[in-house]
Amino acid sequence: MHYFYGHMQVNYNKTSYEDWLAKSYVKQMSGNQHNRQAATWRKLYLSRAKLKASSSTSALLSGFAMVALVEIQIEEDVSPALLIVFSVCTTLLVSVHLLALMISTCILPNIEAVSNVHNVNAVNESPHEKMNILIQMAWAFSTGLGILLFLTEIVLICWVKFDVKRIGNNKGAAWASTAVVIPVGVIFIIFSFHFYRQLISHKVEQKAKDIEELARLANDIDMNNHNSGGIQIV
Repeated sequence: MHYFYGHMQVNYNKTSYEDWLAKSYVKQMSGNQHNRQAATWRKLYLSRAKLKASSSTSALLSGFAMVALVEIQIEEDVSPALLIVFSVCTTLLVSVHLLALMISTCILPNIEAVSNVHNVNAVNESPHEKMNILIQMAWAFSTGLGILLFLTEIVLICWVKFDVKRIGNNKGAAWASTAVVIPVGVIFIIFSFHFYRQLISHKVEQKAKDIEELARLANDIDMNNHNSGGIQIV
């Protein structure tokens, strides 16, 4: 059978060309589907790692705070205002870490159950996408706010222990601990902002590459459809 494309005669079979076009389309769609599945699995593993880190960190720091609250020996001449600040900080510290621990404990088993299934499509059953806000909240409470509260707790413990008459109101030791913790806290905050800024920038670049890939794929499909429509039977 003879075909003409413009003024040129082409001696190939229509069915074979259509088969090739269909196979190309299926191949491209399959590759795109594979990339989406891989991205979803990466998000699942990242969510699982965040929950594990949040769980272990929160359990450790909240345990330290509870031990400090129970074991510390408070003198009679400690300032009441200092005791109020210390009790509020300790309560906030334990509450924040226990909240992060509770979120991790509730969500992590559901993600672990899906990640242990050897099936590519099993990722769709994981709740990590719908509960992403809770996962990010647990991560922020455990590694962000919780650590800042823990640093504050260290300073307050030093003031409660050293600013008493029994040891001569040794404010120098308390001020020394404060002078050490403040730069550490500032460095921690700067690192956190820089880290999340770089992370967001990386995600934006990855999304831009994905959009470019989809645009290129749509372009190729349009060109294939245009070439297919330009073939006429005589």
